[in-house]
Amino acid sequence: MSEKKETPQERYHKAHTVNVNIRLMKNTEQDIIEKLASVPNKAGYIKSLIRADMGK
Repeated sequence: MSEKKETPQERYHKAHTVNVNIRLMKNTEQDIIEKLASVPNKAGYIKSLIRADMGK
């Protein structure tokens, strides 16, 4: 089998980014799911909340 060649974009992401993943429960955290669904930029929204908390 041949190995898939790594693209420049994949190399960039590997070197410069971190992926963070959370799992939300539909029955107990529906309010969070609905809020995230209502914002156009989920990553930007979460980052702004974290930065606001860090600024306290």
